[in-house]
Amino acid sequence: MEEKQQELMYKLAVFEQQIQQLQQQLQAVENGIVELGNLNFGLDELKDGKGKEIMSPIGQGIFAKTKLLSEDLIVDIGGKNFVKKTIPETKNLIENQIKKLNEIKKDLQNSIDEIGKDFEKSLGEEIRKKQ
Repeated sequence: MEEKQQELMYKLAVFEQQIQQLQQQLQAVENGIVELGNLNFGLDELKDGKGKEIMSPIGQGIFAKTKLLSEDLIVDIGGKNFVKKTIPETKNLIENQIKKLNEIKKDLQNSIDEIGKDFEKSLGEEIRKKQ
């Protein structure tokens, strides 16, 4: 009897660990969605901004006052490849990234739900065996 309880506790620990990992991934995806949304909003501020003074991040919370010379943006498209894009093109790219992250978010939530159902099923089977 004690062996079955230990097995059930082990299964519970595994389910709990899987759910925690998925929740951490889900949180990272949600943070990415928020960051991209903020970036998208920030791009709206650059429209018709040629010649305006802006604060440009240098890194680690350090900014420099700069003058916007052009509305063209240089965008990292992966693999250390950079291309010139307009603000609308960049906004479109960001919106596509947000859509992909929302799909990943949905998949992660489905995985969490599936693990919960598997655990309930496993627990239900153990309870029926004891009766």
